[in-house]
Parts: sequence; structure tokens; C-alpha cells
Amino acid sequence: MAKDKWIRINWRRGAKGRPTRLFAAQRVRVAEGHKHRMLDVRMQCMPGEEVWLVGERRSTGEQKYYVSNLPANTNLWTLAATIKARWVCEQAHQQLKEELGLDHFEGRSWIGLHSHALMAMIAYAFLQSRRLKAAGWKKGIGGPPPQPSPPAIRQAILDLFVRTPLRKCPHCARPLVEVATLNPPK
Repeated sequence: MAKDKWIRINWRRGAKGRPTRLFAAQRVRVAEGHKHRMLDVRMQCMPGEEVWLVGERRSTGEQKYYVSNLPANTNLWTLAATIKARWVCEQAHQQLKEELGLDHFEGRSWIGLHSHALMAMIAYAFLQSRRLKAAGWKKGIGGPPPQPSPPAIRQAILDLFVRTPLRKCPHCARPLVEVATLNPPK
């Protein structure tokens, strides 16, 4: 990529300000298209689909390159923001594994695995909504993640299940009636 094609882009608002990097993009053809048999029994790979080759230069001098299949009319800012959004997905996957037990499935069926993954994702969405609601989050406001964190919310939910049942009303101190059965008498 030519030196004059590198453009400084800031793609989001973060806790430490607006992160900026130099980005450049160019349309290229991937060299792994369909295989074509030649007359002399050789195989030749035909040119593949046209994709974006996106380069990133960091302030440390490190360079990274990405391949993206976004449409040809996509602008450089959208390419950079899409590539950098990958971190959010990886962070969510890590929290699903560490905090909600996504990696603790020990079943043997494909349906069971998908049910387990679905329940973990539902729990993650619930915890995220509670965390954002507790922080008074409004759409479009950046900055550090609101507190409490998903582990703190998870612990609070677990504490609700472990808590011993109340014997007396907390307001009037009268003894509470324990229900012996869930089925009413006939």
C-alpha cells in the first residue's frame, strides 16, 4: 500500500479518549478460487473473490493486516470500525466462558450444546441489561463500562438462592407461615 493512502482514523470514543490509528485499504483478489484442471493433468487455482485488504499502523510501529468481505463501496472509516469491533465480540465470548460457564458443557448431543450456549447467552444479555440499567446508561454515551460488573451481578443472584428463608416478617416481626405443599387440598 502506498504511503499517501494511509489515513488517521478514530473509530470510537473510549475510556481513555478517542483511539486513533493509521489505516489504508485496497481491493484485492484472493488467490484461492476454484480449482481448474489443465490439459496436462495439472491443477490451477483460479482467482477468487474481490475483497478488502486493510492495513493498520499502530503508534508502536507494529503493522497489522486484515481481509474483509464488506462491499466494494464501503468507506475506510466503516472498515476500521468493523475490524476494531471484533474486540467487543471477543470480550463477550471471554465473559460467557469465565463468568457464565459456557465452557462447562459436558453433554453429548448437538442439541444439548446449543441449548447450553443459548441459556448462557440469555443470561449474559440479562446481566448486561441489569448492569446498564443500574448505571443509568443512555444510548450513545461512551466511557468506561458501568458498574456493577457481570461477576458482581452474578454473585448477587447466587446470594439470593443461597439465602436462608425468612422466619419472621422484616416489617412487623410476625412469624411467617410456611407452605408445606404446592398443591392445594382437594
